[in-house]
Amino acid sequence: MDGYLRKMLVRHTSPVEYALTFGSGEQYLLNSNIGREMALTFNGDIQCVSCNRAIQKSYNQGYCYPCFIKLAACDTCIVKPELCHFAEGTCREPEWGLSYCMQPHIVYLAFSSDVKVGITRCTQIPTRWIDQGAKQALPLYQVNSRFHSGLVECLLKEYFADKTNWREMLSSDPQGVDLLSYWREISSQVDIGDKIQSHPVLRDQVTPLYHDHKIYTFNYPVSEYPDKVRTISIAKTPTFQGVLQGIKGQYLMFDIGVINIRKYTGYHCEIRPLD
Repeated sequence: MDGYLRKMLVRHTSPVEYALTFGSGEQYLLNSNIGREMALTFNGDIQCVSCNRAIQKSYNQGYCYPCFIKLAACDTCIVKPELCHFAEGTCREPEWGLSYCMQPHIVYLAFSSDVKVGITRCTQIPTRWIDQGAKQALPLYQVNSRFHSGLVECLLKEYFADKTNWREMLSSDPQGVDLLSYWREISSQVDIGDKIQSHPVLRDQVTPLYHDHKIYTFNYPVSEYPDKVRTISIAKTPTFQGVLQGIKGQYLMFDIGVINIRKYTGYHCEIRPLD
């Protein structure tokens, strides 16, 4: 199977089901290949995931530079949604902003390497958590837009981390924590609800979800975790082979190292079993 790589598709089964996908729409199911020796080859071609032009270097996980500087999907406010400028009339693509950012979002706690706070569109549940390699996730609040979710996240970042240590995430299968108790402990010390309601923009814009006690859990198709996480760069090593020991987040885990498939979105690669 070969083509221009896209983010792996996932399905919330136990374990999570993964499919390597390509720009052509073709899919290659991966779970049955755990434990097999595989070969992956990058042929040197890169294609922008938006305009499909041939490029020498990609930006922001698959874009050419012109698309990177003009598309709303690549704007700073995607990483820092609290900086959303849609209301100011300066969104790079207002129609895209309506369909992507001006939609209901969830603020959540997730546990992978540690407990972290994050945001995602309601339509991305539970895909977002699987892409992060989360062991568990707890929805906290629902809001009406990405901007509002960013403001809530900023309030919660005073008490929770907002990053995943990807090396730790790939090095073990943690038992997890009681996210609901963790949340209750923090919120009992600080009246987060009062902070939200006293915020001039967030007042009456936030719906609590944690009362539903809905905890999502995830198991990943991993036969063996590495003693030391080593990365494989297909830019430096365009052809390699190794035993596929697992898949977690958007990483393929080989006995010789791990590769972040999302990092190489738009790269033309071939993957095949050797036995």
